[in-house]
Amino acid sequence: MASHLFSLLQLKSIILKNRIVISPMCQYSAIDGFANDWHLVHLGARAIGGAALIIQEATAVSPEGRISPGDLGIWSDGHVEKLRQITSFILQENAFPGIQLAHAGRKGSITPPWQGNMKLSPEQGGWHTVAPSAIPYHANEPLPPVALDGEGIKKVIGDFRAAAGRAHDAGYKVLEIHAAHGYLLHQFLSPLTNRRTDNYGGSFENRARLLLQVLEAVQQEWPSNLPLFVRISGTDWAEGGWNVEESVALAKILKQKGVDVIDCSSGGVVSHQKIPVAPNYQVPIAGRIKMEAGIHTGAVGLITEAAQAEEILQKGQADLVFFARESLRDPNLGLSLAHELHEKAHWPRQYERAQLED
Repeated sequence: MASHLFSLLQLKSIILKNRIVISPMCQYSAIDGFANDWHLVHLGARAIGGAALIIQEATAVSPEGRISPGDLGIWSDGHVEKLRQITSFILQENAFPGIQLAHAGRKGSITPPWQGNMKLSPEQGGWHTVAPSAIPYHANEPLPPVALDGEGIKKVIGDFRAAAGRAHDAGYKVLEIHAAHGYLLHQFLSPLTNRRTDNYGGSFENRARLLLQVLEAVQQEWPSNLPLFVRISGTDWAEGGWNVEESVALAKILKQKGVDVIDCSSGGVVSHQKIPVAPNYQVPIAGRIKMEAGIHTGAVGLITEAAQAEEILQKGQADLVFFARESLRDPNLGLSLAHELHEKAHWPRQYERAQLED
């Protein structure tokens, strides 16, 4: 019997050749937001390696929306040229290029992991971050974030809209809005970080308002025949925070508004979270959202083996499986998983003489 992992999936006008997605993973290797040959080789290698969809790392919609000074950006028309080279190569290798649009909010202005994820001051090349409320991520931060006012919120919405237009111009075929991992849109969703008393705080409806306005703005620039994903944190793993019930309610709204896939991650909004990390630990979130909201979902998090991914799909817990660290360990992940499941995979002609024999 043919595997689910290597079955086709149509999302609007595109047909994915399998259910393997390379999850967005920051490379901290850009200068002023500009992509370079590292990004071309990193993303291109995973297209050669057999995945159906390659989603580019969190790409900032504004300079202050970056996580670190090394993040990719798409706030300038000048960023598009190199990105177009990357998308062209991925398409040439029988895969689809995707992009994750992001704003880090209060979690921005930090060093890359190999420098300790330390907060950068403006004197060190950092910037003053923004958030729904002036609450720092770590209590000892010297410079708390600035609570966005009405004009600041309008700028965020406009930045996402402009970025979506550039993403289409650059040749991406899937766009994902990042509303997870404690970044700005998640900060608005979570009661732990959103203490506002205006139309953007308090009730579920108010806390979801900015994400829905960003979605509407993106849809004004992103073609209606190309898929739209939203990544959410299904739960904050912290008392009084965003939870799975609210995620289901949000997913129902997003489906109604034209979103195709909910990419189901979790956590990241507060430093005191207690995450029960284990293989498949986030899969039940994807399963519940898929079942109760009736929308395609993606499962992510400590999924490393073909049989594991296959079981998730067979049980109907998700429609796509997102691989992050495992794809860093194995750029040819799609080809490797096909071998494990005894599936025939399309190898690049240049690599055909290295095909594994069962």
